[in-house]
Amino acid sequence: MKKIEAIIKPFKLEEVKDALVEAGIEGMTVSEVKGYGRQQGHSELYRGAEYVVEFIPKVKLEIVVSNDEYLNLAINAIKENAKTGKIGDGKIFVSDITKTIRIRTDEEDEDAL
Repeated sequence: MKKIEAIIKPFKLEEVKDALVEAGIEGMTVSEVKGYGRQQGHSELYRGAEYVVEFIPKVKLEIVVSNDEYLNLAINAIKENAKTGKIGDGKIFVSDITKTIRIRTDEEDEDAL
């Protein structure tokens, strides 16, 4: 099992979600987060005063898949639908999941997904 964490621009969430559902990915967790990467924030003008926004609003998706086929489908769906071609499009992280338990039924691992 693999866990995919994707940090994307908030306005791309619906496109990415729809593409994941179309690819057969059933569940995800979405969090509103703030952060910065290479762009190191940006400056904005508000009522004539310039100020620096250090942490940019983003959305974090967390998805757990049972096999490499779903992993590749999910990664491609995220890449194709979150991309704008501009700085700050985000990142995708993949890590191993060693144990999954569904609390309600005590099912484990792939059965718990």
